[in-house]
Amino acid sequence: MNVSDDRKDRILLEKIAHQAMLDRGLAPDFSKSVLAELEAIKGPATYDSVPEMIDLRDRLWCSLDNDDSKDLDQLTAVETSDKGFAKILIAIADVDAVVKKQSAIDLHAQQNTTSVYTVPQVFPMLPEKLSTDITSLNFDRDRLSLVVEIDLADDGTVLSSSIYRAMVRNKARLSYTSVAAWLDGTGAMPVEIASVKGMEESLRLQDSIAQKMKLLRHQHGALVLETIEAKPVFSGDTLMNLVPDTRNRAKEIVEDFMIAANGVTSRFLTAKKFPSIRRIVTEPKRWDRIVKIAADKGTVLPKKPDSLALENFLIASQRAEPLRFPDLSLSVIKLLGSGEYIVQMPDQTGKGHFGLAVKNYTHSTAPNRRFPDLITQRLLKSAIAGIPSPYSVEELTSLAQHCNEAENAANKVERQVVKSAAAILLESRIGEQFDAIVTGAAAKGTWVRIFDPPLEGRLESGFEGLDIGDRLRVQLVSTDVNRGFIDFKRVR
Repeated sequence: MNVSDDRKDRILLEKIAHQAMLDRGLAPDFSKSVLAELEAIKGPATYDSVPEMIDLRDRLWCSLDNDDSKDLDQLTAVETSDKGFAKILIAIADVDAVVKKQSAIDLHAQQNTTSVYTVPQVFPMLPEKLSTDITSLNFDRDRLSLVVEIDLADDGTVLSSSIYRAMVRNKARLSYTSVAAWLDGTGAMPVEIASVKGMEESLRLQDSIAQKMKLLRHQHGALVLETIEAKPVFSGDTLMNLVPDTRNRAKEIVEDFMIAANGVTSRFLTAKKFPSIRRIVTEPKRWDRIVKIAADKGTVLPKKPDSLALENFLIASQRAEPLRFPDLSLSVIKLLGSGEYIVQMPDQTGKGHFGLAVKNYTHSTAPNRRFPDLITQRLLKSAIAGIPSPYSVEELTSLAQHCNEAENAANKVERQVVKSAAAILLESRIGEQFDAIVTGAAAKGTWVRIFDPPLEGRLESGFEGLDIGDRLRVQLVSTDVNRGFIDFKRVR
């Protein structure tokens, strides 16, 4: 693609993103009161300030995250036992030790409820002085944490678990890309692993355990889904492309460990008779459409939602058509519906997470980036200390609903800015035709996703009779960068 030297795509997209935040009721900037409060915070909470703290700084902790991530929420470590089981340790940054409830910083985080990741910039939930330094589990720094300790049988079954406060120290700051290439045998061992005695064995064991845990979850009906997200590529301020950001083996280590930690957290709060904010995905309302998509591929699914049957269909489809599997996954994800936060009392039966095939699930492992995780952290610390909940049930109910609304707003901001970026890339390609898949079909409009680049737009004509998952050929008819509009028409 030809680009002019003076194009300032990043600057334009930053303006669009900033306005989109305001339009959706989110705060793109930190207030004077937040900045004043931030100025008074001189450093991380110390070990001496918490007498019940356990010192685990000698463990082989490592962080695994995106190459450019600076807000490190969790560390992982693993130990073996002569009794035949493995022990995994997940350390979660103790953000509450610095960010106190109802402080100006906390109220800002409560308004946005999440860090918002747009193409040109991130709008962090917490000021970067905190999220990328003081409350981040940075390399070679002592940090307070909550540790989730899980004993596992050889097949990945949880035998026992506990949660406690501990001081930790990150021994290796690792990136998904290089670790995945090394584990797959397509890349060299990262120097961060080679330079720490025992880290190679630890990472290989973490990988082995994660694969067993994933297999066990899928045997219980957890869905194997693979989507392609668009990741921006800039040259200076010029947007060059949006490229697929796909899953890999290193990401699966973190994913499986965090799913386990979130399950342990929810059960721990229930055992302590504490209310909790759960993350649920109910049975899909459009199961009939999933059944139809499966039938078109020669598979008969039950008339009632069945996660194990759906999982078996997805596995078979992935093996049969690996290149097209992300398209099928996208259709299923759209039909499953989005997750939501609810309050669950300790004497209630959990509604569960259909996609993960678990009954007890919360969000607890990313308190620098998500407010529900910070709420859960405060509940955990109170439960550990044996003191009453810092939130009333009424507060939790109100916050859960607000988190749902703010998360929806943040998602819309992110999608709008991706579409504005896509409009920049596609404005010179009006009239071209693309293969596409329907990702949304409702009275308010029909939406399609093209594959190269992986972008979504509105189908302005020819949408009669189409439904989610249908494949078609479309032609690009118009773009609007400022409004994030990309319009297609169906090519018969």
